[in-house]
Amino acid sequence: MDAVRLILTSRRALTGGDDGSRTLEEVWQAQALAQAIGSRLAVSGPPELRGEALGLTELAGRGCGVLDAPDLDPGDLRAAQLTELDDAREALLCLGVLLAEVGIALVGIASAAADEGTYWQCMEAIDAADESRDRVREMLRKLAAREGALPER
Repeated sequence: MDAVRLILTSRRALTGGDDGSRTLEEVWQAQALAQAIGSRLAVSGPPELRGEALGLTELAGRGCGVLDAPDLDPGDLRAAQLTELDDAREALLCLGVLLAEVGIALVGIASAAADEGTYWQCMEAIDAADESRDRVREMLRKLAAREGALPER
């Protein structure tokens, strides 16, 4: 499935999370998807994005690692459904929005956390989402610079 479609599916699922555990599952899914997109760009994306894409892969992986992995059927893992990344710019724009929404959702969960463990788990995941979003913005900046350097046709 195309990256943009998967990102939009994740955004809808994240905003539809009814409770904290469901929202944390969607946050994990979003981070796993960011990791998969970063990995795809690091391997086959524009050369000037590969370093930042590798960084995105590592940061999003950290975002998954600080959260408890949800018990998902393999077919429910959105990151595993990624087959196409046709428009890197569009995918990165959408991913940046998703990562911002992840941060907002995590702030809500952390604010309502009944235990210190959940609170700190959310804080670390917020940090990972924020740093991942910084990588996405940097890749968008590099794409814009690249497009600006291309001759007009």
